[in-house]
Amino acid sequence: MFIALKLVLVFLLSITINRHHHCSNHPFATLTAESPLKTVRFDGNLSFDNIEHASRDFGNRYHLMPSAVLYPKSVSNIAYIIKHIFYLGLASDITVAARGHGHSLEGQAQAFQGVVVDMESYKAPGIRLHTGGDYPYVDVSAGELWINILHECLKQGLTPKSWTDYLHLTVGGTLSNAGISGQAFQHGPQINNVYQLQVVTGRGDVVTCSDEQNTDLFNAVLGGLGQFGIITLARIALEPAPTKVKWIRAIYSDFSTFINDQERLISSQNSFDYVEGFVVINRAGLLNNWRLSFNPKDPIQANQFSSEGRILFCLEIAKYFNLEDVDHIDREVDNLLSGLNYIRSTLFMSEVSYLDFLDRVHVSEMKLREKGLWDVPHPWLNLLVPKSSIHEFADEVFHNIVKDTSNGPVLIYPVNKSRWKNGTSLVTPDEDIFYLVAFLSSAMPSSEGKDGLEAILTRNRRVLEFIQSSNIGIKQYLPHYSTAEEWKAHFETKWEVFLRRKMAYDPLAILAPGQRIFARANAFGQL
Repeated sequence: MFIALKLVLVFLLSITINRHHHCSNHPFATLTAESPLKTVRFDGNLSFDNIEHASRDFGNRYHLMPSAVLYPKSVSNIAYIIKHIFYLGLASDITVAARGHGHSLEGQAQAFQGVVVDMESYKAPGIRLHTGGDYPYVDVSAGELWINILHECLKQGLTPKSWTDYLHLTVGGTLSNAGISGQAFQHGPQINNVYQLQVVTGRGDVVTCSDEQNTDLFNAVLGGLGQFGIITLARIALEPAPTKVKWIRAIYSDFSTFINDQERLISSQNSFDYVEGFVVINRAGLLNNWRLSFNPKDPIQANQFSSEGRILFCLEIAKYFNLEDVDHIDREVDNLLSGLNYIRSTLFMSEVSYLDFLDRVHVSEMKLREKGLWDVPHPWLNLLVPKSSIHEFADEVFHNIVKDTSNGPVLIYPVNKSRWKNGTSLVTPDEDIFYLVAFLSSAMPSSEGKDGLEAILTRNRRVLEFIQSSNIGIKQYLPHYSTAEEWKAHFETKWEVFLRRKMAYDPLAILAPGQRIFARANAFGQL
């Protein structure tokens, strides 16, 4: 398939080159294969010196140095550099990667000897709220952080509908993956809540797309891993914002009871606004970990709930409300809790602002940064497990493969796909209900033995080997593969559509080389 693809790409490129060969007035007619990037001139900053940061990411395991970093002042800067590379054609192997806040895990936003576009430096047109009509929205640069958008929206009593658990990520970064958290069972992931995008394709074309306009590109880019275009602007759906949150945790010792309650909550008409959970393996403190700072209403002796030698499960739920609801919110929460089967003595509840709840992970981040423990390797593994397989997965993974680890949170919570947008590039299990299971490991500098980097990577490999051998329909979220066959197996029936879209919007495979899906179409590249 890939040999055939390359032949098609070469043919398409030859048509493109021949079509423009005699057009002396074309803006790229004078470019030659020998033209270095340093000959590019435009109203932007293409730096060949300040580039080291672009070779690193949150995963802190891959360090691929680019040749240059583009700090764009306008969308035309991004389009110009891509079009420049596109017209070099087969004579060049230069690639381009968009980098947001640098939170990729496996070098996905890096471009070895290519150009990294620093999207955080592109802030035009700012954060523009549109509050009139029945469907308020905000227009934002793809390089804007979600936390900044939240702050501006709250000034008008509004909020985006769906979030990730960590808000110091860029809009373009999360929309290129999906953007999933505990609100996804109600509103779907963040890619469900986008009205319109502006995209620069792998040909250098600037295209506005939506469900009504250039729909195929719109669907391709959402969850598209950066393969079809660089998102530059996004129009995000808004809704009225609450002001307060009842933030609740409760412990379970039985896995079946735990997931039955989770599934009940995401399927109920009247439920909590946020449903997540995590597995507690060999850990003494259940209330707090680096990712989820939690202050209960009443003091608790945390060691009373030590999980050492046991596997426990913690349900995390939240109910949003406003001050005018204060008279009946406790009664509503009590009614919802009455139908759950947690261990009664382990109910912890806190009341916080909506902003503090959504930005809860950042509090822990700042504490770790102070101790120099944030910029460590993060060999995370994120999976989407179908409901029919969750028991088999839990038996093998939680009770066998990772039973001795205590090096980071293990999230687990269900989502209901029937409420998700169809046609995007996001790959999920076939079933309506599936679980996000995330192993958020940190390899601390002092870690040795079972909690060192190599031990974590070995456990991750064992989990992936189990998934492959068991054939129980599990998919990677934020996927990472190294061969064409693995990527084709990941996409399954979506592969042909994904391939067609790649040929349409990035035929030379210039974009997002760090995903390692397609080889750069040139005389030298190999997948």
